[in-house]
Amino acid sequence: MRKYCLIITVLIAWLITTDLIAQKKAPDAPKEDKPASLNLMVNTDSSITVHSEVTINGVRIPYTANAGTMPVWDEENKPIASVFYTYYERSDIKDRTTRPVLISFNGGPGTPSVWMEIGYTGPRVLNVDEEGFPIQPYGVHENSHSLLDIADIVYIDPVNTGFSRPVSKDIPGTKFFGVNEDIKYLAEWISSFVSRKNRWASPKYLIGESYGTTRVSGLALELQEVQWMYLNGVILVSPTNLGIERSGPVAEALRIPYYAATAWYHKMLPEDLQQKDLTSMLPEVEDFTINELIPAIAKGGFIDEDLRKKIADKMTRYTGLSEKTILQHNLDIKPDFFWKELLREKGFTIGRLDSRYRGIDREAAGDVPDYNAELNSWLHAFTPAMNIYLREELGYKTDLKYNMFGPVWPWDGKNDHTGENLRQAMAENPFLHVLIQSGYFDGACDYFNAKYSLWQMDPSGRLKDRLSWKGYRSGHMMYLRKEDLSVASDQLREFIRNSTPKPGQAAKY
Repeated sequence: MRKYCLIITVLIAWLITTDLIAQKKAPDAPKEDKPASLNLMVNTDSSITVHSEVTINGVRIPYTANAGTMPVWDEENKPIASVFYTYYERSDIKDRTTRPVLISFNGGPGTPSVWMEIGYTGPRVLNVDEEGFPIQPYGVHENSHSLLDIADIVYIDPVNTGFSRPVSKDIPGTKFFGVNEDIKYLAEWISSFVSRKNRWASPKYLIGESYGTTRVSGLALELQEVQWMYLNGVILVSPTNLGIERSGPVAEALRIPYYAATAWYHKMLPEDLQQKDLTSMLPEVEDFTINELIPAIAKGGFIDEDLRKKIADKMTRYTGLSEKTILQHNLDIKPDFFWKELLREKGFTIGRLDSRYRGIDREAAGDVPDYNAELNSWLHAFTPAMNIYLREELGYKTDLKYNMFGPVWPWDGKNDHTGENLRQAMAENPFLHVLIQSGYFDGACDYFNAKYSLWQMDPSGRLKDRLSWKGYRSGHMMYLRKEDLSVASDQLREFIRNSTPKPGQAAKY
């Protein structure tokens, strides 16, 4: 028995010694890389900074690019989400008290700020052709039209877009995913960001595109009334309806000028209209829409038959569709059908967000295109470019997927009063100006509905000297067309210069 105990004791001693030797050797052994999954952790507070330069209008502009995350806190000051941002600051400016800061959002509501960051105002711009179509190699190059010469810019990705995420799957989406929830937490986040970056003294501007216009219109009032932050300007790029009521005859009729612009582009109008320039032709259609079409549709089935035929004949003239088709639809042509029908005989559909783009369906028959030709084209170009830019040029390291379209549904769209919120913010703040930019070929947020919102936002007419609208010969992302990028950027510069108060100028009526 004693013999067996001795053997066991020796064996245990040998195992312990072997293990200690292995432990001593371990630091000298090659280290394995951490599994990529470990880098999927949500980092609520991160930051990296790089230094770079860009030439804008012939002037070399040095800047810093700061990419990172900041938390969203709940009522108990616990972090519940991580919001990703990129912040560009011109680095040869010593006094920022008079230098504007531009706070930028895109829409969806489930998309990040990629579109305007590398498509419009940032120091790097997407590799696309003159009209905005994808080219290879993918990537970005210097943006000679960037606004960084006159303003510092922060691009913000709301929760579940880009690299932004809730800290846990247990955080309810109702904290973020709704018109008013979105506005509330982003206003808190902006206030924290402005404090961290010491920008309280700076003139401040919001710019939003598509659903981003709903977001920034609501933020204008929320920032004033809850964060006590007063803005100098709000820029609405391809705006939504902003909660401004339109239905029935008004909603049905307001689409016609967009249809006319698109038919003109595809050369589907009568020769006398086709020979006119776009902006010379459209006023005739707009006048018809307001003064003839809305009253005609309002009469419904009791409209006089001669008048019905007269209206259908004019709609044919302006839309490129047949009179028979228009009468079959009771003078109400839905957008989906228009995108399918206009070029049906030529074998193409047209894009929703930009009707210059053409698609090919499986069948010529049907009432709705199989896919959005323009959106697929944009994702084709933007997705690799943004990943290359953030991960390689800026050096932001994460294994998180960059969500071009993130899970934000169900989205609570009730109680959208953002157009009225923006009007109220303007009334409360004499410094606040608004600029709307629209593409004539945008079928999702069409230019004439944008004009209608502008008219209805200020029913008193007392604020109209601070409200302006500009149109461009492209679609939803009008900046993708090189000529429009140049013109629109210069108009943004003019807007910012004109709405930045002179030293000592008082905000009063």
